[in-house]
Amino acid sequence: MSSCGNSGEVLQQVCSLWSMMDDLCQSDPEGYRKFIHQQMKAGAEYNCPPDVHCRLRTLTLEPEETVLYINICSWKRVPARQDPGMPLPVCAGKLEKESCEDGCFILDVAFNPSVLQECERDREKMKQLFMQVMGFFQQQHGMKLSLQHTVVNSCPRSSVSDLYRRLGFQKSPKRAELPDAASQNLAPIMQQLSLHSQGGRGPAAQASCGPAKPEKTDLIQVVSSTSAQPEKPTHRLEVKSDAAGAASKLEVTVELPKVSAALDCRLEISHEELLLQVEDVYYLLMDFPRAVNDKTAAAVFDKHTRRLILQVDLL
Repeated sequence: MSSCGNSGEVLQQVCSLWSMMDDLCQSDPEGYRKFIHQQMKAGAEYNCPPDVHCRLRTLTLEPEETVLYINICSWKRVPARQDPGMPLPVCAGKLEKESCEDGCFILDVAFNPSVLQECERDREKMKQLFMQVMGFFQQQHGMKLSLQHTVVNSCPRSSVSDLYRRLGFQKSPKRAELPDAASQNLAPIMQQLSLHSQGGRGPAAQASCGPAKPEKTDLIQVVSSTSAQPEKPTHRLEVKSDAAGAASKLEVTVELPKVSAALDCRLEISHEELLLQVEDVYYLLMDFPRAVNDKTAAAVFDKHTRRLILQVDLL
């Protein structure tokens, strides 16, 4: 595997990046603010979890007759199709079978949100997408499907954590590795900065494409969901009692030695679970032992101990 650059090249890129940001801050403070806001927004959107758009229920006919559920998800990590004549990018998860007597198969497929928004406006396009997904399943897994299918409201094992696991967002090796700094490419950000400093004027983006091929091409293009995998931080969960001795709230303490500011953390909670992410560094998805009132949640990050403490009332 070839390296994208050495440490010296990366250092030079970083120095150039900071210099361009300093110049932009001094020459155009408003443009600098917009640029920072744009980068933060893009990062937040990229880290949004997959959202189940709809669920299909059908049957596998060969090699055995079994119920198959397909979660069709919207996920911004999947690139949008740039050309109507190109294959439709899709991220497909691991095919899973329920471990019960009449076990069913479960598959997750994710598309860029723009694909599903377009299909929402046209019922025929949505039907075509369903058929493409089913054809994709048969091609990838070598199983024959029934042409009959129904849209259902629920599917086994379809929580956020299940989707993450099957789609490969979080690997489960013994130890997660952080990306090599020498492999990082800062050119796209520097190009954006350059355009900002020119007031938005610059060469138009160009795409190189070859001549159209007459032979049949795939309708769906599989893309990988794997990237630099974050590690699971050390954490502990405690149940706090009120003056009467009854359990009243949960306290979660997370050790984040590689985090220097609360802004680096993305924290979400629901009645049932907590999701904490620090891009490419930490990832923690934890189920609560009991339902909580997420509206009472309060979190504090101590930059000296680099420890995050969350408290939330029990329902």
